[in-house]
Amino acid sequence: MMHPFPSPLSVFRVPMNTRLRRSRSPTSTAFVKSMIARFQTQFFGLRFARILGASVGCTCLLAGSLAASPLPADAPVRGWTILSGSEPGALDVIAAAPAYGINHLGLSQELISNLNEVKNDAKCALINQLVDKAHAAGVAEVVVWDRALYTADYYPDEFRTGPNRTLDLDNPAFWEWLKADYRKMLDRVPKVDGLVLTFTFTPTPIEAQYSKKLTTSQQKFAAVINAIADVVIGERHLNFYVRIFPNDRPEDPAIRGAIDLFVRKEIRLMIKLTPLDYFLTSPDAGYIGAVARPTLVEFDAAGEYDGQGIVANLWVDDILNRWRRLSQRPNVIGYAARTDRLGESRVIGRPGEINLFALKRGAEDPEVTSEQIYDEFITAHYGAAAVPEVKAAFKNGYDITTSVFYTLGSVLNDHSKLDYDIYTPPYGHLVSGRWLHPPIVYVRHGVNREFHYWRDIVDHLAPAFVKDPSFKQAENFVPTYDQKRWIQPGEAMDEEYLRYIITEKNYGVSLAEDSVRHIDNARAALMPEAYEDLHHYFQRTLLTARLQRATASAYFGFRVWCRGKPYQTGYVHDTVQNGLTEMKDVAALIRNYPVKPPTAAYVWTKDADSADRYFQMIVQDGWPKEDQQGIPDPTAGVKFPYVAP
Repeated sequence: MMHPFPSPLSVFRVPMNTRLRRSRSPTSTAFVKSMIARFQTQFFGLRFARILGASVGCTCLLAGSLAASPLPADAPVRGWTILSGSEPGALDVIAAAPAYGINHLGLSQELISNLNEVKNDAKCALINQLVDKAHAAGVAEVVVWDRALYTADYYPDEFRTGPNRTLDLDNPAFWEWLKADYRKMLDRVPKVDGLVLTFTFTPTPIEAQYSKKLTTSQQKFAAVINAIADVVIGERHLNFYVRIFPNDRPEDPAIRGAIDLFVRKEIRLMIKLTPLDYFLTSPDAGYIGAVARPTLVEFDAAGEYDGQGIVANLWVDDILNRWRRLSQRPNVIGYAARTDRLGESRVIGRPGEINLFALKRGAEDPEVTSEQIYDEFITAHYGAAAVPEVKAAFKNGYDITTSVFYTLGSVLNDHSKLDYDIYTPPYGHLVSGRWLHPPIVYVRHGVNREFHYWRDIVDHLAPAFVKDPSFKQAENFVPTYDQKRWIQPGEAMDEEYLRYIITEKNYGVSLAEDSVRHIDNARAALMPEAYEDLHHYFQRTLLTARLQRATASAYFGFRVWCRGKPYQTGYVHDTVQNGLTEMKDVAALIRNYPVKPPTAAYVWTKDADSADRYFQMIVQDGWPKEDQQGIPDPTAGVKFPYVAP
């Protein structure tokens, strides 16, 4: 099936594209014209464009003389970040960048997550090729990602003389070796304009290395970063972005203390827009703007926990409003938006591209409205006649996501994967209430009431073993006194909360059904390929919503049912029975769906396997005798008296 958007490769270096790009921040009119031109190229000039693109790709150094210098200190940053290792996908993103005025491109994760990967010749050639192509496309600054420190065995034995073979940070020769190593690595990617460094949660923890002189983790962090900055900034005059993960408050002592010890004022920061990870129900990260260093805000346009572009992840209002708030904070110099979540999950050329467009328009025009953004984007990609119906379908996206992938205001999944009991961080360190004071959320979605994140949501929704005092929380999360006080041991799931959950899941299903209807209504106004793509996009969304509803009904309902006769009401019994039946039906529909979605870190069809696991556990095998940490379950072996229809 042809893609409804023109492949960005079809306009790679086509003079038409260059002509429309008159400035680094093209007007919305220019954008619409550019997108229409891309669409026309798809159908009238695709063969020629592919030939042109192939010929350009044969000489990766053709545009080497166009390499740009790092962005100056006073330049607003309009950035994208590529995570996927797909070379064609990266070229798609690069080719789309000019129409968005992108002046900063990050190559990360599957492309390169550690700078030492450039010692591999094939990886080095790929990175240099992408840098050249991005520069040729007009992207001024191309940066690569790095982590410090690498695996312990990367470093010579002569420096691993601390206890348990840790690095001796008091050895001056280690620092000279480290700097020399960075010089060699940067020599292999000479046209790269900067480095993005992560220094926490790295293969070899900096804070665990040996030193008598550096007595705190902050001093150790700063020593490594300052040494790298001496090369990156002091010698190579590149931009240096340090990624930080402040999880609770701006006064986080470890991170703040390390930043205070950074020597070079040119060191920049990169911070996710929400604390810890990209949760739609979390507040803006309090640390952004709180430190007097140029700061780049990380956005996630692909929805790491929200369907990864495989289902409807369309959040125009949320993105626009967050950018408006965060861009007004001191020290914020721009944004860098993730364009994919690994594999072929990129949003470029797909409906989720509207998230990137919302950032673009919000940065260009402080007065632009979400209605304008919908109208401009849909007109450019689908035609003016399709705007009313396609917009109605798109506008359901945020509430679909927050009622399907979230439950009562809290994300309950494993990076979008259907999972209510194996992946337990959503009941502890991923709870959005950690960063809300007081931790209160108002849930709409037909529920229309206020909840306390810990006393109400976590206490009722968390499996009993997660609330057991002996349960080890992920990532060293230690509940506060209040959190411990609000959460009581034992099973607390009951009919009241089951009704709230099912009400919300029904709401998500109804919105997904509504979006499918709107796309069907727009069929006559859409090109056939565009209709097919949108139809399958929202059909996948609907099947996902139905499977989440069915599994939530069976899983949470069975937990209530297991509490004994007083809890085994007619509503609880019917909820579990109907959920189990729908699980089997929808799992089969997903497994046999005729048009497979792009690959991502989230494999959509595997949700069917997850549903089957719950069915087997509830109906055939009985509840497990213990959780993954060996905590016994009092309802072990209990089965539900399911009656197949």
